[in-house]
Amino acid sequence: MSRFLHSKYNSLTPYDTSGEVESLTGYIRLNTNESPYPPSPKAIEYAHEASRNMNYYSDPDCRELAVKLSSLMNVKPNEIVFGNGSDEILSFIFMAFCENGAAFPDITYSFYKILAGLHGVNYVTVPLRDFRVEPEDYADMNHRTIFIANPNAPTGIALSLNEIERIINLNPESLIVIDEAYVDFGAESSVRFIGDYDNVIITRTFSKSRSLAGGRLGWCMTNESLARDIRDIKNTIAPYNINAMTQAAGTGSIEDEEYTQRNIAEICRERELIKNALTEMGFEVLDSRTNFLFARHKNISGIRIFEWLKKRHIMIRHFSNQKINDWNRITIGTHEQMQAMLNALKEEIF
Repeated sequence: MSRFLHSKYNSLTPYDTSGEVESLTGYIRLNTNESPYPPSPKAIEYAHEASRNMNYYSDPDCRELAVKLSSLMNVKPNEIVFGNGSDEILSFIFMAFCENGAAFPDITYSFYKILAGLHGVNYVTVPLRDFRVEPEDYADMNHRTIFIANPNAPTGIALSLNEIERIINLNPESLIVIDEAYVDFGAESSVRFIGDYDNVIITRTFSKSRSLAGGRLGWCMTNESLARDIRDIKNTIAPYNINAMTQAAGTGSIEDEEYTQRNIAEICRERELIKNALTEMGFEVLDSRTNFLFARHKNISGIRIFEWLKKRHIMIRHFSNQKINDWNRITIGTHEQMQAMLNALKEEIF
């Protein structure tokens, strides 16, 4: 780091993207939880059309997109705020609402810890129980903002709505942030809670189920008061944070819901096939409600499996965290990609 960097960032740990860039060409990408399918043709068409007016600033309020999405989600347009990916929304939340600290599981989306460090937020981590979030462990969080990924990452396990509501009821004086990046792949959305409680924010993304990871489009849904706070933060930092082409692509994606649902169904079918195949090969595989699987072999280390596949130009995600370093996260790709992975594993295991 340079001698000019603010001292408060001396211990900053950026998000780990190692291994991702090299997989852009010549690798089967099963390490970043992207969709293996291209965006909706309508999303591409709308983005192309929007490119003709790139000499103008984009709509800072994403009004057309907000109206379309509000209808789909059954919320009001002014209860939605858009971000440059849901990570930006999470950053706004850490900035705005974590004066009393934050709390999240010890094994979850690693960006929560990074954002806490970036914004100088004190945080506590709550251990999972057999890889599950236990609502009772979140009692008495002392006004901290609580972040729950549902389904969780990298485990893929989802909480029921009753369990989510239990966390909310245990913390009436805390803000509850429910990160639903993967909810479309088999979990239940908590969207109805934003009408029942004044302390709930739900974050979502177009990156996974809607094949727009490269477009960088996320959003949150919450009550009008909290939405106004987040919007004020956004407009102070980056009022034009969603470019015109991405807004148009998002609108096209929503208008082509059949395409999205067809891809989701295919990914879920393939997920179950691969889970069964891995189990037969001696893997323990957690019950996933996401577009990935979390698995470990009974006799072979996680890093050996990761390196074996990498040599064969197949990328999966391995974690250095001691609690999960025998586990790997495997994104669900196309049927052909997953068969290539299984064949490579069979070479090693058998």
